[in-house]
Amino acid sequence: MALEPRSQRKRASFHKLAVSQVRRLTDDSIEVTFDVPKELFDHYDYAPGQYLALRKELNGHELRRSYSICAAPKPGELKVAIKRDIGGEFSTWANESLEAGMEIDVMSPQGTFTTKLGPDIERHYAAIAAGSGVTPIMSLARSILEASPLTRFSLIYSNRTAQDVMFLEELAELKDRYPARFALFHVLTRERRGAEVFSGRLDSERLKLFLDHLVRPRDVDEWFICGPFDLVQLVRDTLEESGVDRKHVRFELFTTDRPDRPAGQQGRPVIVDEREGVHTINFTLDGVSATVTTAKHSRETVLNAALRIRSDVPFACAGGVCGTCRAKLVDGTVSMDENFALEPEELEAGYVLTCQSHPTSDTVSVDYDA
Repeated sequence: MALEPRSQRKRASFHKLAVSQVRRLTDDSIEVTFDVPKELFDHYDYAPGQYLALRKELNGHELRRSYSICAAPKPGELKVAIKRDIGGEFSTWANESLEAGMEIDVMSPQGTFTTKLGPDIERHYAAIAAGSGVTPIMSLARSILEASPLTRFSLIYSNRTAQDVMFLEELAELKDRYPARFALFHVLTRERRGAEVFSGRLDSERLKLFLDHLVRPRDVDEWFICGPFDLVQLVRDTLEESGVDRKHVRFELFTTDRPDRPAGQQGRPVIVDEREGVHTINFTLDGVSATVTTAKHSRETVLNAALRIRSDVPFACAGGVCGTCRAKLVDGTVSMDENFALEPEELEAGYVLTCQSHPTSDTVSVDYDA
């Protein structure tokens, strides 16, 4: 039951795209459609499950936020869902002010939360999502079920109330279109439903009920998990306890939801005094090499140092979850604070997340083009 290799990562680059439609999904979420001109088709072709990073200057400073693509691939069009986060500056602005005709800087699609498609593939896929975590699942489920009549897809989807369910009608339509191949289980944490298993928090006990009776691990070939950090960790651990090999489980995070884990820096000033000792960082991007020094006492990340001399160094979340800042460590050593994006095979090949990597040798060299 080996999985195919992960999708190849594209070089991340921004282009300004026009918003063609903003559609209200729930009271606190919207679907945003971007038009892609023909000359940029190659930059924005994508695999289901991938995400976009959006860049916008608000209140005098630049914000970058990542959002999953929610539609099956269609040339010339991109759709993402944006849910308002409590205290979220970008998501609040988008839900209150974003409208058709506006332009936003959009990064080319990224991410490995995807799978191989084909008309002869015969597999059972299962997904567990909460809240806006359903966004990439929508693209995956639609694409997988359309690609092969031999596939099945099961989704366990947790929300607070029925009014909080994103893509409620679209999920119902998918169920009507594929009644024998798409299984949908809504779990509501603040509303009572007919069966106990569908009411209440999706904790370990309730998840085990699903695995014992409704979505049995032995019948599933590939798992997708997307939601809050704690839920993703819980599901991964519970699946492992149920005998599921982690190499058959894909997960997606855009934030760790942990306040003790800072989101990294974005080119913050660092005073370098060579008398106090420095690390030398060499990096290659778009075939051009550059060198920057950083004070040893500052514990500056490789990304932050590189951004001080090149503003186009790729990054999105700066929190170790999206993988946009990935580069290959060519020389020297680093320590990584967090890693929620790189696969074991990528780590073995020498790749690091530069937003989380601090030099531990006098000289470090990384290659963003590798």
